[in-house]
Amino acid sequence: MSSDPWGRVDETGTVYVRTADGEQVVGSWQAGSPEEALAYFERKYEGLVVEIGLLEKRVKTTDLSAKDAQVAIDHIREQVDAHHAVGDLDALKVRLDKLVETVDKRREERKQQRAKQSDEARHSKEALVAEAEELAQSDQWRAAGERLRALVDTWKGLPRLDRKSDDELWHRFSHARSAFSKRRKAHFAQLDAQREEARRTKERLVGEAEALSGSTDWGPTAARYRELMAEWKAAGRAQREHEDDLWNRFRGAQDVFFAARSSVFAERDAEQSENLKLKEELAEEAEKLLPIGDLKSARAAFRTLNERWEAIGHVPRDARPKVEGRMHAVERALQEAEETEWRRTNPEARARAEGLTGQLQAAVDRLKGQIEQARAQGNNARADKLERELEGRQALLDQALKGLQEFGG
Repeated sequence: MSSDPWGRVDETGTVYVRTADGEQVVGSWQAGSPEEALAYFERKYEGLVVEIGLLEKRVKTTDLSAKDAQVAIDHIREQVDAHHAVGDLDALKVRLDKLVETVDKRREERKQQRAKQSDEARHSKEALVAEAEELAQSDQWRAAGERLRALVDTWKGLPRLDRKSDDELWHRFSHARSAFSKRRKAHFAQLDAQREEARRTKERLVGEAEALSGSTDWGPTAARYRELMAEWKAAGRAQREHEDDLWNRFRGAQDVFFAARSSVFAERDAEQSENLKLKEELAEEAEKLLPIGDLKSARAAFRTLNERWEAIGHVPRDARPKVEGRMHAVERALQEAEETEWRRTNPEARARAEGLTGQLQAAVDRLKGQIEQARAQGNNARADKLERELEGRQALLDQALKGLQEFGG
């Protein structure tokens, strides 16, 4: 019989292993010596040790799932429980039990981690849904659309929840996107309709602008172009592919008209500037007639100057008041000289002035005599009243005498 600390072989070739529960039969060995039998089953034990060591390492250093780890543990435990090896089988069971504890602990940790991840995913998806529902009401079509597409990518990167929760959140998320798309589609449909209406309006404006481009009715046509420009701005924008072409035609028609007008006005301005020089020369000649000496010759000279003035034509509008004012000043001086001369040489007017002066002088003398008489009689009230009347007559007499002096008398 042969034996070692963990097993023995009896006389019949039966191999035993020692355990905490007593000796257990390992198997029967007839092919060789007892030592060879023990060595064979000891190698089987070493194989189990290596297998358990590898499994412990995998559990510790890899992401081996708890389910796969438990299957591997159960497979090794079956071999240990079958007692087909010689060695410290109880130590292997202890190692397997510890390994089970490690796997159970990891399973619980992973369960908690999955629960945490699920909770985080739920909160993340709820936040995505809330943002999507807010974006569904936005009118910032480009920015909101891009953000919604980014939210979809974020959603795809999150873990799935339980089917019911995930489906409910996805339904809200999808509904928000659909609502935004529907509103955006309606907005751009309306915008397209507005742009089509703007295109038709602007084509009409372009037609009128082009028809007016050859007009020489400068004032009314320029005013109409201003009205057309106001209508253009009020019409809004047409489609991009039409807007630039319509604008170029519209602007081009105006440019043709205003270029022609500018050319005509430039010629007119040059002509009027020359007219201004001529009228300034005439105004200077007219001013040399002042002060008026010989009224007759001055009147004849001014008449000649005025005829030449009328023949010259228009001057620039901003210069007109000043140069015309100079001629008017000379004309007024002539009129005043004529009035003075008429008053001085008109016999009827002189006679009337002399008669009026004589009447007023007689009235003044009469009032003075009445005042002296009232004072002598002590009637001061009557005297005061007559003096007030005397003041009015005296003022009229002074004025009449002044007028009489203008006749040289």
